Amino acid sequence: MTGAFRHSPARATAACLFSVLSAASAVALPAVLGHTLDLVLGVRPGLHGALALCAALLVAEVFLDALVALTGGVTTARSTAWLRRRGINHLMSLAPHRVVDRFTPGDLVTRLTGNAADAGTAPTTAATGLAALVTPVGSLIALALTDIWLAAVFLAGLPLLTRLLRVFARGSSDSVRRYQHAQADIATRLVEALGGARTIAAAGTAERERARVLAPLPELGAQGRQMWQVYGRAVVGSSILVPLLTTSVLAVGGLRLAYGGLSVGELLAASRYAALTAGLGGVMGQLNTLVRSRAAAHRIGELLALPAAAHGSRPLPADGCGRLELQGVTVVRGGAPALRGIDLVVPGGTIMAVVGHSGSGKSLLAAVAGRLTEPDSGQVLLDGVPLGEADPSQLRREIGYAFERPALFGATVGAAIGFGPYEPPAHAIEAAARAAGADSFVRLLPDGYRTPLAGSPLSGGEVQRLGLARAFAHAGRLLILDDATSSLDSVTELHVSRALMHDVRTGSRLLIAHRVSSAARADLVAWMENGRLRAVAPHDRLWADADYRAVFAHTDGSDSRTAA
Repeated sequence: MTGAFRHSPARATAACLFSVLSAASAVALPAVLGHTLDLVLGVRPGLHGALALCAALLVAEVFLDALVALTGGVTTARSTAWLRRRGINHLMSLAPHRVVDRFTPGDLVTRLTGNAADAGTAPTTAATGLAALVTPVGSLIALALTDIWLAAVFLAGLPLLTRLLRVFARGSSDSVRRYQHAQADIATRLVEALGGARTIAAAGTAERERARVLAPLPELGAQGRQMWQVYGRAVVGSSILVPLLTTSVLAVGGLRLAYGGLSVGELLAASRYAALTAGLGGVMGQLNTLVRSRAAAHRIGELLALPAAAHGSRPLPADGCGRLELQGVTVVRGGAPALRGIDLVVPGGTIMAVVGHSGSGKSLLAAVAGRLTEPDSGQVLLDGVPLGEADPSQLRREIGYAFERPALFGATVGAAIGFGPYEPPAHAIEAAARAAGADSFVRLLPDGYRTPLAGSPLSGGEVQRLGLARAFAHAGRLLILDDATSSLDSVTELHVSRALMHDVRTGSRLLIAHRVSSAARADLVAWMENGRLRAVAPHDRLWADADYRAVFAHTDGSDSRTAA
């Protein structure tokens, strides 16, 4: 929450200044009105000046309130936008596993939208909250200056009013926190259901999923009612106490007027000051907003507290050929080592296939190799430069990735292939599509490469080929394919493999492979087992080992015989 203040210090200060000046005008006005009334009743000189001062104070209060609304609205909007940008930028800088292990997609959406909006109101609320205190405190002082006995009457009931505020703040804070957690839970379940909409429809479980998504709704309703009950009790209490205090002040003021202790104008001023001082109960609204802002800021702070990967500025050597080295790499997941002391060298210009049973650590090795995650110990070097010391912008230009289930971004199919750290020319996009076996079906689309991506009827294999084309279009000195050909048929997979060996201009290629044919075409094979590197050798040499052949037991017989 303090970050939002630091982001908008000038605007928050202006809102505070305008609101305090407005409060000062409101406090000064009753005294001037009372004095003016005494002048009218006494027909004394100076009436015109007093009337002009009353008008000036009224105009000033209205004008300053308008400025408070304007600066407050701008401050809130900009603070919210800043929090969202900061949250998204930090989210994008995190290793994916840090986010997945800590937050669900729905929870992240809630934090970056609704919670950011609540936290963004903090600077304006705090600035205007100061004025909300200035008005009753200043009015109490003015009431004491008008008549000390009237101030004493009001002060007698002030402890009850402050107790209401304290009880409200304590009861509201816990309810707000639980309410926001319930909101995030519903959002998480909804995102999960939307992601599996086809499965839900096919299984005929729409009603069951609706019930699951809305299961936290009773908790949300209970906490919402609790919030309003706390607020309502405080408002009801203040609504009873404030009129009693004001009536008591007026009653004593009437007696003081009857015995000559007050003038009519002073009684008018005193009654107005009593009402303004009782406005201390209005601080509850400001307090409620601050409580929500604080709870929301805490939730955003949990995201921002996740450590981002450290980056250096060291350039990669211009004559590098993509030599990849993993030195003693260990990665811990769930409290247990998922990769254990991996020492691996991928010589520049070679194709290395990484194979192993499911859960052996292949995809995690690929993530470490391209710095999508950090090793807990050991280091990874590209052309002799540790990835943590390399310039991140150059690193992303030199390391290309293709995934098993790629996410496509861009307005058109061509833009989806060109999406990356830089936009390749059209001829390079088309060449990459041909290498990935995507050009043939892209040209059958209504507008070819200009076909809107959202309206393109793509199969799983076609989406995977577009992901491959995107990686090929941005191939640098290291290309990592994380099971990126799993949805391709054998003919297309062979075409892609040949293109990878002959057409795609890049340094080293690291393939996470499940098919024996992919391993057979690689220069070297890294055999993973239980997070360890069991062997590194050409495929034909490893094939003599029965345990190695068992890795490909799921492949069809023809594929295995061909590889052998």
